[in-house]
Formats: sequence, structure tokens, C-alpha cells
Amino acid sequence: MFNIFKKTEKKILNVNNSTLKIAALLIHAAKIDENYSDIEKEIIKKTLIKLGSKEKNLEEILKNAENIEAESNQILEFTREIKNLDEETKKKIIESLWNIIYSDNLSNMYESNLMRRLSGLLYLDKEVVGNLKEKVKSNLKK
Repeated sequence: MFNIFKKTEKKILNVNNSTLKIAALLIHAAKIDENYSDIEKEIIKKTLIKLGSKEKNLEEILKNAENIEAESNQILEFTREIKNLDEETKKKIIESLWNIIYSDNLSNMYESNLMRRLSGLLYLDKEVVGNLKEKVKSNLKK
């Protein structure tokens, strides 16, 4: 009887864990150019809301995700959870990553390398990732 409650409790933790890993990955992308701006934080918050987070929890999620990102030494810790999500969710995450990268209207070699690695780690076709990049870039021109 009590095992049922443990399974439910574990599911709730996984949802929170996935949210934290997504936020940590987005923060990692924002920090990779050594300029973690307020614009990037807003993109991260909007992404988390799109993915189902409640606005009242955003500051706590960001604070915890910033700690996770700061203590991590590799992106595998973040992608391990994210790669099992559905493709549409992964596309939203990739589009947000491109929005973060292009929030300063540039993409440096570290940011580009991160995105190449993420397409493989998240099991997304490079063409899909490239199309999302072009979508973000064309939206910047508007």
C-alpha cells in the first residue's frame, strides 16, 4: 500500500528535477559567453513558463538551477533528463537556447560548439536544430 505513495512521490521529484535540469542547461548557455544578462534570465523564465512552471516558483527554480549549473562540470548532467522528453519539448528548449545565444546578436565558437553537442546529446536531427537557429535569427531581423 505504501509503495504506491512512494512511486507518486518519485514522479513529482522527477518533474521538478527535469525542470531544474532544463533551467540549468539554459543558464549554462547564457553563461558560456561570460555575460549572463537580465535579457537571458527573462528568456529562461519565459521558457520555463511555456514548459509548465508556475510564475510564483520561477525565482526559486532559477536560484536552485544556478547552483546546480555552478557546481556542475559537464552538460551530461543536464541532458540526461532532457533527452527523454518528447521531441516538441526538446525543440522548445533548443529554440530557447538559440534565443539566449542570439540575445546579444552574436554567436561565438563556444556557443556554436555547445549547440552542435546538444543536438547529438538530445537526439535531435542537426537539420532541425539548424532550422530553429534560422527561425530565431530571422525573428531578430524583424
